[in-house]
Amino acid sequence: MKFTTKWMTEHFQSYQGAAGDHIDIEHVYTDTRKETSKALFVPIEGDSFDGHQFLQSAIENGAVAAFWNKEKPLPSFVPTDFPIFFVNDTLIALQQLAHLYRSLINPHVIGITGSNGKTTTKDFVASVLSKSYETHKTKGNFNNHIGLPLTILDMSPATQVLVLEMGMNHFGEIEQLSFIAEPDVAVITNIGESHIEYLGSREGIAQAKSEITAGLKQNGKVLVDGDEPLLAPLHTREGVVSCGFDSKNQYVLSNIDMNDRGSQFTINEAHAFEINLPGKHNVKNASFAIVIAQQLGMSQEQIQEGLRAMDLTGMRLERIEGKNGVTLINDAYNASPTSMMASIEVMKDLPHFSRKILVLGDILELGELSDSLHRSIAAVIAEPIDTVITIGNRASVIVEELEKEDSSLALYPFTEKEEAIPVLEQYLNEDTVILFKASRKLALETIVQSLT
Repeated sequence: MKFTTKWMTEHFQSYQGAAGDHIDIEHVYTDTRKETSKALFVPIEGDSFDGHQFLQSAIENGAVAAFWNKEKPLPSFVPTDFPIFFVNDTLIALQQLAHLYRSLINPHVIGITGSNGKTTTKDFVASVLSKSYETHKTKGNFNNHIGLPLTILDMSPATQVLVLEMGMNHFGEIEQLSFIAEPDVAVITNIGESHIEYLGSREGIAQAKSEITAGLKQNGKVLVDGDEPLLAPLHTREGVVSCGFDSKNQYVLSNIDMNDRGSQFTINEAHAFEINLPGKHNVKNASFAIVIAQQLGMSQEQIQEGLRAMDLTGMRLERIEGKNGVTLINDAYNASPTSMMASIEVMKDLPHFSRKILVLGDILELGELSDSLHRSIAAVIAEPIDTVITIGNRASVIVEELEKEDSSLALYPFTEKEEAIPVLEQYLNEDTVILFKASRKLALETIVQSLT
């Protein structure tokens, strides 16, 4: 049992049915297609749907109580003893309930945001802390104004550490999530260009990500990418901890040694660690987990065990063996210019491959800066990269930019992703590594599947 309808009546005081009884609530959900039991149904309203229409399905599939917009007539089929909580707005009620439940269980909450790396950082943090604490984390993309409350309400009463990813598109959204979650620790992984179409500039993005401090608990800690100048204003705040490669950081990352299966590095020249992901950006993502774990009193051995055991969310520099032993790096979950350049740098540093191929697709939500930001990616494409394939009209300007240089690169601009497969099939052998990177909408993993 997570809580009861009786407990809910203390906070949502307009209700009918047997809400005053001690009816156990084990689940909170919005999707009536799922069979469940002992569940509270929350009907969400959107531009093209209204969850209130599915109350009967919710009851048939195991709901034992529900929120209800008090302005809507209650259907006659609702049993007289079925607990209904009348609210002004069911989404706000869901968020309020999540905040109340967070306070009831009172775990150590870690909120993570950033333009890139927040999911990988979340996975690192959860994996490491789970070695010493009962840990619950955001699953999939449940990181917005609906997903985050559902994540909180999904944790068991035994949870000691709650790791929450916080995503956004517009100003004010991270602030709202921060007030719901009340983090003890806030992490800002980096500032890139994601959602620049809505936020106007990288300065705007930095401002929006910094909203994570709004609901920070008193004496809470803020971990930031110390190499990012746009986060410098936060450094004057009490409790801010910087991680990065610059020697001015409180936690300095150095001695990085990398191959296609992982990276080794040290923190402050004192503690050596190893992760199963290549890339300097992933070293920095892992450093946030290490610092948090150290602050919670975990040993170096426990931390290393957690780093090694990390179960990475799919399509983040995911290494796959393809046909004829070719190595495929599936990084196709999403992309921004910053993350695409970081992945290209990883490819350049990988040893033991005689051919390195990039398959780069359109990056969306860049607005008026789309052309210039795509062109900027060409600046990092150089030997030992030897082949570049672009997918889509936006990404084609990467090839245009590379063609301006006196280069030996093999360049293939394609409009449709299927056009790339015959070219790639020429290079399927154990000496070749191929990177796939684009915005989520392009679903480049379908090419990966065709080559495995």
